Amino acid sequence: MTIPIALTIAGSDSGGGAGIQADLKTFSACGVYGASVITALTAQNTRGVSGIHEVPAAFVTAQIDAVFGDLDVKAVKIGMVSQRAVIEAIVAGLARWSPRHVVVDPVMVATSGDRLLVPDAVDALRRLLIPRASLITPNLPEAAALLDDTVATSEASIAKQGERLLALGCAAVLIKGGHGDGPQSTDYLFRSNSVVQLAAPRIVTRNTHGTGCTLSSAIAAGLAKGLALEAAVREAKAYISAAIATADRLQVGHGHGPVHHFHAFERK
Repeated sequence: MTIPIALTIAGSDSGGGAGIQADLKTFSACGVYGASVITALTAQNTRGVSGIHEVPAAFVTAQIDAVFGDLDVKAVKIGMVSQRAVIEAIVAGLARWSPRHVVVDPVMVATSGDRLLVPDAVDALRRLLIPRASLITPNLPEAAALLDDTVATSEASIAKQGERLLALGCAAVLIKGGHGDGPQSTDYLFRSNSVVQLAAPRIVTRNTHGTGCTLSSAIAAGLAKGLALEAAVREAKAYISAAIATADRLQVGHGHGPVHHFHAFERK
């Protein structure tokens, strides 16, 4: 059996709920083999981030070349990239190896509120990395931050921001509605000539650590398995919704606990 391979390029979460750890759990749960390139180490738990140790750009390059030089990577998910030099190394790696699918989750602020992306890296994210993306997956605050705008509060303002994000050069944009209000959590998938709304019941829980990482990784997993973009997004939306709905069963930590990545394998 040949298993599809997906690669995550992201930061490590020592608490296990987000970042590389969430990505690899998601890949496994979604039926793909996961490889990883670590961009930063974080001292982190469900209560917050207490420290960040950056991985040198040259070593990020070494990891990228080691993975692509041996593994048949079908899709790449990129998460926490907090330094300009690391972004430049990733962009150079993508140019060398030309993966078909690149999902960029512009991780700027952790669930706890801790800022993860230094200001001088934002320009590099916009100008260098986003144009290479098959899909970017900002939540409402991240979309606003990328555009130096206020957080969208209406469908019309979300649509305008989606169009502006597409103009940065990516092939598609998924603006996530988890930070919105109302009984439904609606995501908006923007492509050059279409907008698709994906709604799911809003789930009330404090255990949402790693939701963005998990969703973007689930999308990358679907793309690695050969799904078309919209189908991969829909499958990932169903997966994260179920992972959030079952998160309270885990009872991990004393802050914002993780989602339940392996809910489908839980004993009945």
